[in-house]
Amino acid sequence: MKLRSWLSTCSSAISTATSGDSAASFQSPPPKSDTSSTFSDSQTHSSSSSTSSIQSNLSLLTLPSVPSLQKLTLSPQNDAASDPPATTAVLLTSLCTGNRRAAHINFLAVHNNLLYAAAGNEINVYEIINNTLIDTFNVEKVPTGGSVKSIAFSGGKIFTAHQDCKIKVWKLINDGKKHGHKLVAVLPTLEDRLRNFLLPRNYVRVRRGKKKLWIQHHDAVSGLATWQHENRVLSISWDKSIKIWQASRDCCQCLESVNRAHNDAINAVVISRDGLIYTGSADKRIKVWKKNEGKKFKYGLIATLEKHKSAVNALALDPDGSVLFSGSCDRSILVWEREDSANHMAVTGALRGHDRAILCLINVRDLLLSGSGDRTVRIWRRGFDGRFCCLTVLDGHRTPVRSLAAVVADDGGAVKVFSGSFDGEIKVWRVEVAGVKTISLLNF
Repeated sequence: MKLRSWLSTCSSAISTATSGDSAASFQSPPPKSDTSSTFSDSQTHSSSSSTSSIQSNLSLLTLPSVPSLQKLTLSPQNDAASDPPATTAVLLTSLCTGNRRAAHINFLAVHNNLLYAAAGNEINVYEIINNTLIDTFNVEKVPTGGSVKSIAFSGGKIFTAHQDCKIKVWKLINDGKKHGHKLVAVLPTLEDRLRNFLLPRNYVRVRRGKKKLWIQHHDAVSGLATWQHENRVLSISWDKSIKIWQASRDCCQCLESVNRAHNDAINAVVISRDGLIYTGSADKRIKVWKKNEGKKFKYGLIATLEKHKSAVNALALDPDGSVLFSGSCDRSILVWEREDSANHMAVTGALRGHDRAILCLINVRDLLLSGSGDRTVRIWRRGFDGRFCCLTVLDGHRTPVRSLAAVVADDGGAVKVFSGSFDGEIKVWRVEVAGVKTISLLNF
Protein backbone atom coordinates (compact mmCIF):
# COMPACT_ATOMS: atom_id res chain seq x y z
CA MET A 1 0.00 0.00 0.00
CA LYS A 2 1.53 3.34 -0.93
CA LEU A 3 0.67 7.00 -1.26
CA ARG A 4 2.67 9.12 -3.66
CA SER A 5 4.23 12.32 -2.47
CA TRP A 6 2.45 15.58 -3.14
CA LEU A 7 5.43 17.17 -4.85
CA SER A 8 6.11 14.38 -7.32
CA THR A 9 2.41 14.10 -8.13
CA CYS A 10 2.08 17.77 -8.99
CA SER A 11 5.37 17.93 -10.86
CA SER A 12 4.49 15.03 -13.16
CA ALA A 13 1.30 16.73 -14.38
CA ILE A 14 2.48 20.28 -15.05
CA SER A 15 2.33 21.66 -18.60
CA THR A 16 3.96 24.88 -19.82
CA ALA A 17 1.99 27.33 -21.96
CA THR A 18 3.41 28.06 -25.37
CA SER A 19 4.04 31.62 -26.47
CA GLY A 20 1.49 33.32 -28.69
CA ASP A 21 -1.20 30.71 -27.99
CA SER A 22 -3.45 29.71 -25.13
CA ALA A 23 -2.54 26.08 -25.65
CA ALA A 24 -0.24 24.25 -23.28
CA SER A 25 2.16 21.48 -24.18
CA PHE A 26 1.52 18.06 -22.66
CA GLN A 27 3.75 15.03 -22.69
CA SER A 28 1.96 11.69 -22.36
CA PRO A 29 2.95 9.93 -19.13
CA PRO A 30 4.90 6.69 -19.39
CA PRO A 31 2.91 3.45 -19.18
CA LYS A 32 2.68 1.49 -15.96
CA SER A 33 4.85 -1.53 -15.44
CA ASP A 34 2.03 -3.90 -16.31
CA THR A 35 1.67 -5.02 -19.91
CA SER A 36 -2.09 -4.62 -20.27
CA SER A 37 -3.02 -1.88 -22.67
CA THR A 38 -6.80 -1.95 -22.73
CA PHE A 39 -9.77 -2.94 -20.62
CA SER A 40 -13.52 -2.85 -21.16
CA ASP A 41 -15.98 -1.23 -18.78
CA SER A 42 -19.48 -2.64 -19.07
CA GLN A 43 -20.72 0.24 -16.91
CA THR A 44 -19.85 2.96 -19.47
CA HIS A 45 -21.44 2.42 -22.82
CA SER A 46 -21.44 3.58 -26.40
CA SER A 47 -23.85 1.92 -28.76
CA SER A 48 -22.20 2.71 -32.07
CA SER A 49 -18.43 3.11 -31.82
CA SER A 50 -15.28 2.13 -30.02
CA THR A 51 -16.05 4.68 -27.32
CA SER A 52 -18.12 1.97 -25.64
CA SER A 53 -14.83 0.48 -24.49
CA ILE A 54 -12.76 2.54 -22.08
CA GLN A 55 -9.40 2.46 -23.76
CA SER A 56 -6.08 3.15 -22.12
CA ASN A 57 -4.25 4.18 -25.26
CA LEU A 58 -1.24 6.06 -23.99
CA SER A 59 -0.54 7.54 -27.41
CA LEU A 60 -3.85 9.43 -27.27
CA LEU A 61 -3.12 13.14 -26.86
CA THR A 62 -5.08 14.56 -23.93
CA LEU A 63 -6.60 17.65 -25.52
CA PRO A 64 -3.35 19.54 -26.20
CA SER A 65 -5.35 22.63 -27.19
CA VAL A 66 -6.64 23.04 -23.61
CA PRO A 67 -4.23 24.69 -21.13
CA SER A 68 -3.46 22.94 -17.86
CA LEU A 69 -4.84 24.46 -14.67
CA GLN A 70 -2.36 22.72 -12.38
CA LYS A 71 0.34 24.27 -10.26
CA LEU A 72 2.73 23.25 -7.53
CA THR A 73 1.58 25.25 -4.51
CA LEU A 74 -1.76 26.10 -2.98
CA SER A 75 -0.73 29.52 -1.67
CA PRO A 76 2.32 31.79 -1.64
CA GLN A 77 3.04 30.60 1.90
CA ASN A 78 3.59 27.03 0.68
CA ASP A 79 7.10 26.21 -0.42
CA ALA A 80 7.15 23.69 -3.30
CA ALA A 81 10.63 22.60 -2.29
CA SER A 82 9.66 21.68 1.27
CA ASP A 83 9.08 18.09 2.28
CA PRO A 84 5.50 16.84 2.03
CA PRO A 85 3.67 16.32 5.34
CA ALA A 86 3.71 12.91 6.99
CA THR A 87 1.23 10.39 5.53
CA THR A 88 0.01 7.21 7.18
CA ALA A 89 -1.90 4.19 5.86
CA VAL A 90 -3.74 1.75 8.13
CA LEU A 91 -5.37 -1.45 6.82
CA LEU A 92 -8.33 -2.63 8.90
CA THR A 93 -10.31 -5.26 7.00
CA SER A 94 -11.62 -6.23 3.55
CA LEU A 95 -15.01 -6.82 1.93
CA CYS A 96 -13.61 -9.56 -0.33
CA THR A 97 -14.28 -12.50 1.98
CA GLY A 98 -16.10 -15.82 1.68
CA ASN A 99 -16.42 -18.07 -1.32
CA ARG A 100 -18.52 -15.82 -3.52
CA ARG A 101 -16.92 -14.31 -6.58
CA ALA A 102 -16.47 -10.58 -6.01
CA ALA A 103 -18.68 -8.42 -8.25
CA HIS A 104 -17.77 -5.03 -9.65
CA ILE A 105 -18.53 -2.09 -7.38
CA ASN A 106 -20.76 -0.16 -9.76
CA PHE A 107 -21.86 2.67 -7.49
CA LEU A 108 -21.37 4.09 -4.00
CA ALA A 109 -23.64 6.53 -2.16
CA VAL A 110 -23.82 7.84 1.41
CA HIS A 111 -27.16 8.69 3.04
CA ASN A 112 -27.99 9.22 6.72
CA ASN A 113 -24.70 7.70 7.92
CA LEU A 114 -25.20 4.64 5.74
CA LEU A 115 -23.02 3.63 2.80
CA TYR A 116 -24.91 1.96 -0.05
CA ALA A 117 -22.62 -0.11 -2.27
CA ALA A 118 -23.98 -1.56 -5.51
CA ALA A 119 -22.06 -4.75 -6.36
CA GLY A 120 -23.42 -6.74 -9.26
CA ASN A 121 -27.13 -7.27 -8.76
CA GLU A 122 -27.19 -6.59 -5.01
CA ILE A 123 -26.79 -3.62 -2.68
CA ASN A 124 -24.75 -3.89 0.51
CA VAL A 125 -25.44 -1.34 3.25
CA TYR A 126 -22.77 -0.36 5.77
CA GLU A 127 -22.92 1.78 8.87
CA ILE A 128 -20.12 4.29 8.19
CA ILE A 129 -19.11 4.99 11.80
CA ASN A 130 -18.00 1.45 12.57
CA ASN A 131 -17.80 0.25 8.93
CA THR A 132 -20.09 -2.69 9.64
CA LEU A 133 -22.41 -4.46 7.18
CA ILE A 134 -26.03 -4.09 8.34
CA ASP A 135 -28.07 -5.24 5.35
CA THR A 136 -27.94 -6.74 1.86
CA PHE A 137 -30.93 -6.42 -0.46
CA ASN A 138 -32.04 -6.94 -4.08
CA VAL A 139 -30.48 -10.41 -3.87
CA GLU A 140 -31.63 -12.73 -6.65
CA LYS A 141 -30.99 -16.47 -6.49
CA VAL A 142 -30.60 -16.51 -10.26
CA PRO A 143 -29.14 -13.26 -11.70
CA THR A 144 -31.37 -11.93 -14.47
CA GLY A 145 -29.27 -9.10 -15.86
CA GLY A 146 -30.50 -6.61 -13.25
CA SER A 147 -27.06 -5.30 -12.29
CA VAL A 148 -27.39 -2.13 -10.19
CA LYS A 149 -25.98 0.95 -11.96
CA SER A 150 -26.89 3.86 -9.68
CA ILE A 151 -28.59 4.79 -6.38
CA ALA A 152 -30.48 7.95 -5.37
CA PHE A 153 -32.59 9.14 -2.43
CA SER A 154 -35.77 11.22 -2.51
CA GLY A 155 -39.03 11.51 -0.60
CA GLY A 156 -37.93 9.06 2.07
CA LYS A 157 -37.31 6.35 -0.53
CA ILE A 158 -34.27 4.70 -2.12
CA PHE A 159 -34.21 4.48 -5.92
CA THR A 160 -31.96 2.02 -7.74
CA ALA A 161 -31.23 1.94 -11.49
CA HIS A 162 -30.70 -1.41 -13.21
CA GLN A 163 -29.10 -2.93 -16.27
CA ASP A 164 -32.42 -4.57 -17.24
CA CYS A 165 -34.10 -1.16 -17.90
CA LYS A 166 -35.87 -1.06 -14.52
CA ILE A 167 -35.93 1.45 -11.70
CA LYS A 168 -36.76 -0.04 -8.31
CA VAL A 169 -38.10 1.88 -5.32
CA TRP A 170 -37.27 0.76 -1.78
CA LYS A 171 -38.24 1.79 1.71
CA LEU A 172 -35.91 1.58 4.69
CA ILE A 173 -37.37 -0.48 7.55
CA ASN A 174 -35.81 0.17 10.95
CA ASP A 175 -37.37 -1.62 13.90
CA GLY A 176 -34.76 -0.37 16.34
CA LYS A 177 -32.78 -3.61 16.27
CA LYS A 178 -31.81 -3.98 12.64
CA HIS A 179 -32.18 -2.30 9.28
CA GLY A 180 -33.99 -3.76 6.29
CA HIS A 181 -35.14 -2.62 2.86
CA LYS A 182 -38.55 -3.39 1.38
CA LEU A 183 -39.34 -3.19 -2.33
CA VAL A 184 -42.36 -0.90 -2.76
CA ALA A 185 -42.47 -0.29 -6.55
CA VAL A 186 -40.85 -0.96 -9.91
CA LEU A 187 -40.91 1.93 -12.38
CA PRO A 188 -42.87 2.40 -14.48
CA THR A 189 -45.60 1.08 -12.20
CA LEU A 190 -48.49 -1.04 -13.42
CA GLU A 191 -50.86 1.88 -12.82
CA ASP A 192 -48.67 4.14 -14.95
CA ARG A 193 -48.61 1.57 -17.76
CA LEU A 194 -52.40 1.13 -17.69
CA ARG A 195 -52.83 4.88 -17.80
CA ASN A 196 -50.83 5.15 -21.01
CA PHE A 197 -51.14 1.90 -22.98
CA LEU A 198 -54.40 2.60 -24.89
CA LEU A 199 -53.41 5.69 -26.89
CA PRO A 200 -51.06 5.20 -29.88
CA ARG A 201 -49.49 8.61 -29.24
CA ASN A 202 -48.02 7.24 -26.00
CA TYR A 203 -45.71 4.90 -27.88
CA VAL A 204 -42.28 5.74 -29.30
CA ARG A 205 -40.28 3.83 -31.86
CA VAL A 206 -37.16 2.10 -30.56
CA ARG A 207 -34.45 0.14 -32.30
CA ARG A 208 -35.32 -2.82 -34.54
CA GLY A 209 -38.68 -1.34 -35.40
CA LYS A 210 -40.20 -2.01 -31.98
CA LYS A 211 -42.36 0.41 -30.06
CA LYS A 212 -42.39 1.08 -26.33
CA LEU A 213 -44.41 3.31 -24.05
CA TRP A 214 -42.74 6.69 -23.64
CA ILE A 215 -42.56 6.07 -19.88
CA GLN A 216 -40.30 3.02 -20.35
CA HIS A 217 -36.54 2.85 -20.74
CA HIS A 218 -35.55 0.25 -23.34
CA ASP A 219 -31.86 -0.05 -22.44
CA ALA A 220 -29.82 0.01 -19.22
CA VAL A 221 -30.67 2.81 -16.80
CA SER A 222 -27.18 4.21 -16.30
CA GLY A 223 -27.72 6.94 -13.72
CA LEU A 224 -30.05 8.73 -11.31
CA ALA A 225 -30.11 12.23 -9.86
CA THR A 226 -32.43 14.20 -7.58
CA TRP A 227 -33.39 17.80 -6.99
CA GLN A 228 -32.43 19.27 -3.64
CA HIS A 229 -35.85 20.47 -2.51
CA GLU A 230 -38.24 18.56 -4.77
CA ASN A 231 -39.54 15.01 -4.60
CA ARG A 232 -38.51 14.13 -8.14
CA VAL A 233 -35.96 11.75 -9.61
CA LEU A 234 -34.24 12.01 -12.99
CA SER A 235 -33.06 8.90 -14.83
CA ILE A 236 -30.67 8.60 -17.78
CA SER A 237 -30.17 5.59 -19.99
CA TRP A 238 -28.11 4.00 -22.70
CA ASP A 239 -31.27 4.38 -24.81
CA LYS A 240 -30.26 8.10 -25.10
CA SER A 241 -33.27 9.33 -23.13
CA ILE A 242 -33.89 11.37 -19.99
CA LYS A 243 -36.95 10.75 -17.82
CA ILE A 244 -38.31 12.64 -14.82
CA TRP A 245 -40.29 10.77 -12.14
CA GLN A 246 -42.57 11.93 -9.36
CA ALA A 247 -41.21 10.61 -6.06
CA SER A 248 -43.84 11.57 -3.48
CA ARG A 249 -44.96 9.18 -0.77
CA ASP A 250 -48.23 8.32 -2.50
CA CYS A 251 -47.25 8.43 -6.15
CA CYS A 252 -44.39 7.30 -8.39
CA GLN A 253 -45.06 8.11 -12.03
CA CYS A 254 -43.23 9.38 -15.08
CA LEU A 255 -43.81 13.10 -15.62
CA GLU A 256 -41.68 13.82 -18.65
CA SER A 257 -39.33 12.20 -21.17
CA VAL A 258 -36.74 13.52 -23.63
CA ASN A 259 -36.34 10.58 -25.98
CA ARG A 260 -33.42 11.77 -28.15
CA ALA A 261 -31.49 13.78 -25.60
CA HIS A 262 -28.12 12.65 -27.07
CA ASN A 263 -26.83 10.89 -30.16
CA ASP A 264 -25.38 8.04 -28.10
CA ALA A 265 -25.65 6.44 -24.68
CA ILE A 266 -25.90 8.81 -21.70
CA ASN A 267 -23.35 7.96 -19.01
CA ALA A 268 -23.49 10.75 -16.41
CA VAL A 269 -25.86 13.32 -14.92
CA VAL A 270 -25.75 16.03 -12.23
CA ILE A 271 -28.30 18.63 -11.16
CA SER A 272 -27.28 22.07 -9.86
CA ARG A 273 -28.85 23.86 -6.91
CA ASP A 274 -30.75 26.15 -9.29
CA GLY A 275 -32.27 23.15 -11.08
CA LEU A 276 -30.11 22.97 -14.22
CA ILE A 277 -29.52 19.45 -15.56
CA TYR A 278 -26.13 18.45 -17.02
CA THR A 279 -25.85 15.19 -18.98
CA GLY A 280 -22.68 13.59 -20.36
CA SER A 281 -22.73 11.08 -23.18
CA ALA A 282 -20.69 8.67 -25.28
CA ASP A 283 -21.30 11.13 -28.12
CA LYS A 284 -18.53 13.26 -26.49
CA ARG A 285 -20.96 16.06 -25.61
CA ILE A 286 -22.29 17.58 -22.41
CA LYS A 287 -25.76 19.06 -22.63
CA VAL A 288 -27.42 21.58 -20.32
CA TRP A 289 -31.18 21.48 -19.74
CA LYS A 290 -33.43 24.05 -18.11
CA LYS A 291 -37.10 24.10 -17.16
CA ASN A 292 -39.06 26.25 -19.57
CA GLU A 293 -40.86 29.19 -17.98
CA GLY A 294 -44.61 28.87 -17.93
CA LYS A 295 -44.59 25.12 -18.48
CA LYS A 296 -45.12 22.79 -15.58
CA PHE A 297 -42.63 20.04 -16.35
CA LYS A 298 -41.10 20.73 -19.78
CA TYR A 299 -37.31 20.93 -19.92
CA GLY A 300 -35.48 22.36 -22.91
CA LEU A 301 -31.89 22.30 -24.14
CA ILE A 302 -30.07 25.58 -23.48
CA ALA A 303 -26.45 24.67 -24.27
CA THR A 304 -24.21 21.95 -25.71
CA LEU A 305 -20.64 21.80 -24.40
CA GLU A 306 -18.17 20.26 -26.83
CA LYS A 307 -14.48 19.81 -26.15
CA HIS A 308 -13.85 16.18 -25.22
CA LYS A 309 -12.47 13.87 -27.90
CA SER A 310 -14.03 10.69 -26.53
CA ALA A 311 -16.93 9.49 -24.37
CA VAL A 312 -17.85 11.55 -21.30
CA ASN A 313 -18.00 9.20 -18.30
CA ALA A 314 -18.38 11.43 -15.24
CA LEU A 315 -19.63 14.86 -14.16
CA ALA A 316 -19.39 16.85 -10.92
CA LEU A 317 -20.41 20.35 -9.84
CA ASP A 318 -18.86 22.60 -7.22
CA PRO A 319 -21.18 23.52 -4.30
CA ASP A 320 -22.61 26.69 -5.88
CA GLY A 321 -22.96 25.18 -9.36
CA SER A 322 -20.72 27.72 -11.07
CA VAL A 323 -17.97 25.22 -11.98
CA LEU A 324 -18.54 21.94 -13.81
CA PHE A 325 -15.97 19.13 -13.97
CA SER A 326 -16.15 16.48 -16.69
CA GLY A 327 -14.12 13.28 -16.98
CA SER A 328 -13.63 11.32 -20.16
CA CYS A 329 -11.96 8.37 -21.84
CA ASP A 330 -9.36 10.86 -23.11
CA ARG A 331 -7.83 10.81 -19.58
CA SER A 332 -8.52 14.50 -18.96
CA ILE A 333 -10.72 16.36 -16.48
CA LEU A 334 -12.06 19.52 -18.07
CA VAL A 335 -13.00 22.53 -15.94
CA TRP A 336 -15.99 24.54 -17.19
CA GLU A 337 -17.06 27.88 -15.71
CA ARG A 338 -20.23 29.90 -16.10
CA GLU A 339 -20.26 32.73 -18.61
CA ASP A 340 -22.92 35.02 -20.05
CA SER A 341 -22.54 33.83 -23.62
CA ALA A 342 -24.99 31.58 -25.44
CA ASN A 343 -22.80 28.57 -24.64
CA HIS A 344 -23.61 28.93 -20.92
CA MET A 345 -20.19 27.57 -19.89
CA ALA A 346 -16.67 27.74 -21.27
CA VAL A 347 -13.61 25.55 -20.72
CA THR A 348 -11.03 27.29 -18.58
CA GLY A 349 -8.52 24.45 -18.51
CA ALA A 350 -7.78 20.80 -17.89
CA LEU A 351 -6.53 18.70 -14.99
CA ARG A 352 -4.10 16.02 -16.12
CA GLY A 353 -2.26 13.26 -14.37
CA HIS A 354 -4.32 10.08 -14.75
CA ASP A 355 -2.96 7.74 -17.43
CA ARG A 356 -6.21 5.85 -18.01
CA ALA A 357 -9.85 6.86 -18.55
CA ILE A 358 -11.60 8.98 -15.90
CA LEU A 359 -14.42 6.82 -14.50
CA CYS A 360 -15.86 8.87 -11.62
CA LEU A 361 -15.81 12.37 -10.12
CA ILE A 362 -17.19 13.84 -6.90
CA ASN A 363 -16.87 17.24 -5.26
CA VAL A 364 -16.90 17.64 -1.49
CA ARG A 365 -16.19 20.94 0.21
CA ASP A 366 -13.41 22.52 -1.86
CA LEU A 367 -11.96 19.18 -2.95
CA LEU A 368 -12.44 17.40 -6.26
CA LEU A 369 -11.85 13.64 -6.26
CA SER A 370 -11.30 11.62 -9.42
CA GLY A 371 -11.19 7.85 -9.90
CA SER A 372 -9.60 6.26 -12.93
CA GLY A 373 -8.84 3.13 -14.88
CA ASP A 374 -5.23 3.58 -13.72
CA ARG A 375 -6.40 2.22 -10.31
CA THR A 376 -5.81 5.48 -8.44
CA VAL A 377 -7.83 8.27 -6.83
CA ARG A 378 -6.51 11.80 -7.17
CA ILE A 379 -7.51 14.64 -4.85
CA TRP A 380 -7.50 18.16 -6.31
CA ARG A 381 -7.88 21.53 -4.67
CA ARG A 382 -8.17 25.01 -6.09
CA GLY A 383 -5.74 27.66 -4.89
CA PHE A 384 -6.18 31.37 -4.29
CA ASP A 385 -5.19 32.22 -7.86
CA GLY A 386 -7.82 29.90 -9.37
CA ARG A 387 -5.37 27.19 -10.40
CA PHE A 388 -5.57 23.61 -9.14
CA CYS A 389 -3.12 21.35 -7.36
CA CYS A 390 -3.20 17.59 -7.04
CA LEU A 391 -2.75 17.20 -3.29
CA THR A 392 -2.08 13.49 -3.34
CA VAL A 393 -2.74 10.20 -5.11
CA LEU A 394 -4.51 7.39 -3.24
CA ASP A 395 -2.80 4.34 -4.67
CA GLY A 396 -3.89 0.92 -3.42
CA HIS A 397 -6.61 -0.52 -5.65
CA ARG A 398 -5.67 -3.50 -7.80
CA THR A 399 -8.30 -2.78 -10.48
CA PRO A 400 -9.90 0.38 -11.96
CA VAL A 401 -11.71 2.68 -9.53
CA ARG A 402 -15.35 2.78 -10.66
CA SER A 403 -17.12 4.88 -8.00
CA LEU A 404 -16.48 7.38 -5.22
CA ALA A 405 -18.48 8.73 -2.29
CA ALA A 406 -17.52 11.05 0.54
CA VAL A 407 -18.85 12.54 3.74
CA VAL A 408 -17.49 15.21 6.08
CA ALA A 409 -16.33 13.63 9.34
CA ASP A 410 -18.06 14.46 12.62
CA ASP A 411 -15.10 16.51 13.80
CA GLY A 412 -15.54 18.79 10.76
CA GLY A 413 -11.85 18.78 9.98
CA ALA A 414 -11.63 15.72 7.76
CA VAL A 415 -13.38 14.05 4.86
CA LYS A 416 -14.12 10.34 4.79
CA VAL A 417 -13.75 9.03 1.25
CA PHE A 418 -15.06 5.70 -0.08
CA SER A 419 -13.64 4.26 -3.30
CA GLY A 420 -14.93 1.13 -5.03
CA SER A 421 -13.19 -0.86 -7.75
CA PHE A 422 -13.84 -3.57 -10.32
CA ASP A 423 -12.59 -6.36 -8.04
CA GLY A 424 -15.40 -5.74 -5.52
CA GLU A 425 -13.18 -3.98 -3.00
CA ILE A 426 -14.14 -0.82 -1.13
CA LYS A 427 -11.50 1.29 0.53
CA VAL A 428 -12.22 3.95 3.12
CA TRP A 429 -9.87 6.90 3.40
CA ARG A 430 -9.72 9.65 6.00
CA VAL A 431 -8.45 12.83 4.33
CA GLU A 432 -7.42 15.99 6.14
CA VAL A 433 -6.36 19.08 4.23
CA ALA A 434 -5.38 22.20 6.11
CA GLY A 435 -1.79 23.34 6.37
CA VAL A 436 -0.99 19.73 7.18
CA LYS A 437 -2.77 16.81 5.54
CA THR A 438 -3.17 13.28 6.88
CA ILE A 439 -4.53 10.39 4.86
CA SER A 440 -5.32 7.09 6.52
CA LEU A 441 -6.48 4.03 4.61
CA LEU A 442 -9.21 2.06 6.36
CA ASN A 443 -9.70 -0.74 3.83
CA PHE A 444 -12.93 -2.71 4.40
